[in-house]
Amino acid sequence: MSLFLGACAHSGSQAPESLEQRAQRLVKENIIVDGHIDVPYRVEKAWVDVTKATDGGDFDYPRAVAGGLDAPFMSIYVPASLDNSPASTALAHDLIDSVEAIVGRAPDKFALAYSVSDVEENFKKGLISLPMGMENGSPVQGSLDTLNTFYERGIRYITLAHSQSNHISDSSYDLRRQWKGLSPFGKEMVAHMNRLGIIVDISHVSDAAFYQSVEISRAPVIASHSSLRRFTPGFERNMSDDMIKALAENGGVIMINFGSGFVSPLARSWRDKLSEQRQSLISQYGEDSPELEEFNQKYAKQNPYPFADLNMVLDHIDYVRDLVGIDYIGIGSDYDGVGDSLPVGLKDVSSFPNLVEGLLSRGYSEADIKKILNENVLRVWREVERVAASS
Repeated sequence: MSLFLGACAHSGSQAPESLEQRAQRLVKENIIVDGHIDVPYRVEKAWVDVTKATDGGDFDYPRAVAGGLDAPFMSIYVPASLDNSPASTALAHDLIDSVEAIVGRAPDKFALAYSVSDVEENFKKGLISLPMGMENGSPVQGSLDTLNTFYERGIRYITLAHSQSNHISDSSYDLRRQWKGLSPFGKEMVAHMNRLGIIVDISHVSDAAFYQSVEISRAPVIASHSSLRRFTPGFERNMSDDMIKALAENGGVIMINFGSGFVSPLARSWRDKLSEQRQSLISQYGEDSPELEEFNQKYAKQNPYPFADLNMVLDHIDYVRDLVGIDYIGIGSDYDGVGDSLPVGLKDVSSFPNLVEGLLSRGYSEADIKKILNENVLRVWREVERVAASS
């Protein structure tokens, strides 16, 4: 009798999940929100049907399903070269059209998402949500009426500036600090974004503009695709410890950028040296010189790019957790936006199980991982919705 019971107990037992199995389960069970994916600009430059498998790029439907990605914010990216021109606004509308077209071609795969509840309902239906965020506020053109129109079209966050100072904010990349932070209109715009229900995104802005945004906004703000200056000293595009503390006090979230140059000091140094040497040649010989063309061809061959890896991305997540806690971390991969600089182990949207497995290997609880995958940023979005509803 005892032998029989023992045999039954053994046959009914299950082997414990491996880390890989746990990671696969977690990406299937939980919504994954990515704060920044540049699909619209990618398909604008060279059209491909991302509702099907594609040869290039970092995102398409099959890979998103494989990675468990459920709510990638589609970046409505407008280059700074179009600032202060009607072309800026026109391009933004064209890119929104392209997101709507993706959904129109495959309504059994994708759905637009204008609210947290949309994301949750789409997940229940097995659809990938495509919320939209505008990268570079230039298309607003100093008009709150235009801002209203973009909200109506589905824009749910706005990155106030991009690579140059614009009519809203100074940029971290631009040595000109014409506003010493936000412009007068920028301050007005942040307040109006609160009233509408648009999340304020402080990726790309100068430090002064960040602190002013946090001070003015009555709702939490996000950094939709930024990493930590602690690992890339002098790279203002990333956030300092003091900024992350202020972001946490505001209730906001930093969504970690995967690009090697954002997470690895070696990759950052490689890029800085490349830019420095190119600029020297441009100053000496000009933009179209054979010397510059020859340099461009030789540099990467003689100096192979030092790709980051998954562990470096995890180091950034660890650092934020240790600095301010688990409640202020999200994912902002910048897929399709950082070219071929993605880390080993995180090369496209199918790689999210690798990220989750890495977090498990470092001792993160499943509850903590859920916060990173979606709960933190959805909390911010809900609060932005609440502030707008009470305005």
